[in-house]
Amino acid sequence: MNIDGSLSTKYSEIMWAGSIAHNDLTGCGNDGGDFMTHKLEHELGGMFDVTHGAGLAAIWSSWARYVCKGCLHRFVRYARNVMGVTLEGTDEEIAEAGICAMEDFYRSIGMPTNLNELGIHPTDAQIEDMAKRCMIAAGARTGSAKKLNQEDAVRIYQNAFCP
Repeated sequence: MNIDGSLSTKYSEIMWAGSIAHNDLTGCGNDGGDFMTHKLEHELGGMFDVTHGAGLAAIWSSWARYVCKGCLHRFVRYARNVMGVTLEGTDEEIAEAGICAMEDFYRSIGMPTNLNELGIHPTDAQIEDMAKRCMIAAGARTGSAKKLNQEDAVRIYQNAFCP
């Protein structure tokens, strides 16, 4: 498959960001980074046997939309510097454009962007159980973008059903 320079650059930037993140460098100078999407996904993967990457892609947008107002500057920088958003508008509009661009990227590589696309449909009881287990696993470190509690985790899982 031949991909144009723009898409190729995005691939390499995402891969580079992943490498940096897994070396804990993203936590320098920003309250230690935010790995709540991983905690949320671990419960999806454990309950429904989905791969970590597909689960992350399916939950990320819901998490991002839920927490972005608490750290809008981060999402604006992400939209501009990682996703290449050039839209003029409010910070909220730019952040949303960045989230949408990430969803487009996921789709371009065949990844799901919500639980429906992932092919799982947890019951309310399963969502409650995943949220409870997520908070236990997270311990005191529940995110730097927004400190999440069990109710927040429930909402993120519920919102992840939306296409």
